[in-house]
Amino acid sequence: MNFKLADLHKHLNQLKELENTSYYEFLRVSSMSVGLYRLNKGEKDKQQPHTEDEIYLIIEGKASFQNGNETAEISKGDILFVEANKEHRFYNVTEDLTTLVFFSPAEHSNK
Repeated sequence: MNFKLADLHKHLNQLKELENTSYYEFLRVSSMSVGLYRLNKGEKDKQQPHTEDEIYLIIEGKASFQNGNETAEISKGDILFVEANKEHRFYNVTEDLTTLVFFSPAEHSNK
């Protein structure tokens, strides 16, 4: 399989406008899933802890990130790891934020 980030980003932006969704999953196999997650400047992150481990690769934007008791300022190029079931969220989104999200195993597999 081959994916173009620009095409995925464009599709997510269309979904966000049409369906008010912030997440677009584009790959799913039993061992992992991958998607794009987008928050506009000032938007609240409403996600809950997941039952799978997660890795975020920040594609664009700036925000603060809370991972359990730790906080960090994040921007393009940063990589974040979140253990399964750990409270986490983006906040203080100062520039439109787009992340590539990897779940292992695939999201919602451990429910």
